[in-house]
Amino acid sequence: MSTVLETEEHQALRAAVAALGKRYGRDYMTSVVRDGAHPRELWTEAAKLGYLGVNLPEEYGGGGSGMAELSIVLEELGAAGSPLLMMVVSPAICGTVIARFGTDTQKRQWLPGLADGSLTMAFGITEPDAGSNSHRITTTARKDGEDWLLTGRKVFVSGVDIADATLVVGRTEDARSGRLKPCLFIVPRDAPGFGRSQIDMELQAPEKQFELVLDDVRLPADALVGDEDAGLLQLFAGLNPERIMTAAFGIGMGRYALARAVEYAKTRQVWKDPIGSHQAIAHPLAQAHIELELARLMMQKAARLYDDGDDIGAGEAANMAKYAAGEACVKAVDQAVHTLGGNGLTREYGLASLVTAARVARIAPVSREMILNYVSHQSLGLPKSY
Repeated sequence: MSTVLETEEHQALRAAVAALGKRYGRDYMTSVVRDGAHPRELWTEAAKLGYLGVNLPEEYGGGGSGMAELSIVLEELGAAGSPLLMMVVSPAICGTVIARFGTDTQKRQWLPGLADGSLTMAFGITEPDAGSNSHRITTTARKDGEDWLLTGRKVFVSGVDIADATLVVGRTEDARSGRLKPCLFIVPRDAPGFGRSQIDMELQAPEKQFELVLDDVRLPADALVGDEDAGLLQLFAGLNPERIMTAAFGIGMGRYALARAVEYAKTRQVWKDPIGSHQAIAHPLAQAHIELELARLMMQKAARLYDDGDDIGAGEAANMAKYAAGEACVKAVDQAVHTLGGNGLTREYGLASLVTAARVARIAPVSREMILNYVSHQSLGLPKSY
């Protein structure tokens, strides 16, 4: 893929991460999934090389860069067949929120560990009855003296089994209006009343999905991240990086699948010629490449706007990037499997499992339909039907 729009530093980072990813690759990730394990070796090495915390402040052990750099890391690991989904959650969402809004104590407690990979944090926002509608979140926090009591349920929370804590989106009651407003709380994994159960997924991934039950989880006052009255601002400060990183995840996966298909189309021969010489094979692969390139451009724009502090501009671009990457990823994976024919469904070539994985980029963390709602209302000014 062309990198002419990137700085030399970005190109060097891309090459270095690609080399790391190549040493692990799809076979490593497949074996981790088969063993029911976690990709700790890759996570640890990526952390040691400074890749996991590249977006976090230097004073807390991070790289002092931004989402532009962190998205490069995830994209290149994905393009090598070994993406780290927890990068979306731990350094991108949780690390960003704490770095921007956390107290000095919270920053000292969490950021060095998130940067060097020794600590991980999960993120709980989705609820059984409040999927894309964050205004319907029913997990509530109420004051009990100096403490908070947190009660509610969350679903599809990645990596809770390995996370040291979960950043939970709850709601507190506004004393003046009585309305509920969103707030973010750090919940330690061993907090009494904090229960988890694994969700049985068809998706083959090392990161497990969980349902959480919070039954009057008692938290100290300093578990609240940032200002109690700025919850929505803080929440979206974490959701924009999530969308940018989901785009990187999709682009990386699409690139991996496309590369396997191109390699196959160059070498597989039917009637004396490689199948890639036929336009029916070549053109769909070329289209997939174009769409991945376009998605990457929007991701780069979103990352640049976010790193420049333009949260509103980044919100629009991050949603568009996530939408474009999800569509491009699904098409690239589908075309790759189709190019290989029967071989595309074998374990040997390892593409069939990506068909399910690619759907994630369309569904999570926000569906393509909700992004279309966002763009039609926010960008085009069209009226709402809800």
